[in-house]
Amino acid sequence: MGTFHSDKGDLHGITVVVRTHGPRIYVGRCDHHNEHETLLLDADSHDEGQEGQSNEQFLANVQKWGHWPRIKAIEIPAADIAGVARLNEG
Repeated sequence: MGTFHSDKGDLHGITVVVRTHGPRIYVGRCDHHNEHETLLLDADSHDEGQEGQSNEQFLANVQKWGHWPRIKAIEIPAADIAGVARLNEG
């Protein structure tokens, strides 16, 4: 169940995974997701192979232990986004 900001969409306040068309994924608390962009708060990112981990290994660790919020806020343009899903569906 999200919060009561009906103008921000169903994912508002939910931890999500944003997959880009490139090697990068983002994990963070969704502020809003619309046809123009997705805004994540308290986010982290990972590139495929970074620190010897695939994106799937990184997500498995995040699902088990949580993520480190290295990025206070990031707007990801819709053109860069391949998909957005709740972390537990990620």
